[in-house]
Amino acid sequence: MNTTHTLKLLTALSNGTDPFTGEAFPADSPYQRPEIVRALFQAVRQLEASAAAPATTAKAARTPAAANAQRPANAGKPWNKDEDDTLLGAYDGGAPIDELAQSHGRSRLGVEARLAKFGRVPMPERVRSRQERSEAPPAEAIDEPMQIRQPARVVYQVHA
Repeated sequence: MNTTHTLKLLTALSNGTDPFTGEAFPADSPYQRPEIVRALFQAVRQLEASAAAPATTAKAARTPAAANAQRPANAGKPWNKDEDDTLLGAYDGGAPIDELAQSHGRSRLGVEARLAKFGRVPMPERVRSRQERSEAPPAEAIDEPMQIRQPARVVYQVHA
């Protein structure tokens, strides 16, 4: 059962209604007792708070919404000349990479890759440069011609 469904059920119960029929519970129902109603409201608040908290489970962190919520503000955006100059000046002045990443709204990996582009640090292992991507051999450089498979020939015989 997922959290959304659970919240709907508990909210209906805490409001004194049957979650399946929508009918109000009778006055003598346990769901109408004040301590039960308060407990249900408390449970609803706790579930809402946990649903609003940042995703910590591996499954939730894989959703696009969760991934975007965890990304720095400028992640994936192009760098401009002013930002490059500021980054290089701060790095050359001794600023740590984590601090640079935070001040530029970028990931640590993004800052390291940008510094590597300007020769300040080695390219991080997790980053493939454009040069590495373009080193794939062009189609005409392949020595062996491509083998084209002919479809199987089917022969039908009629038996008398």
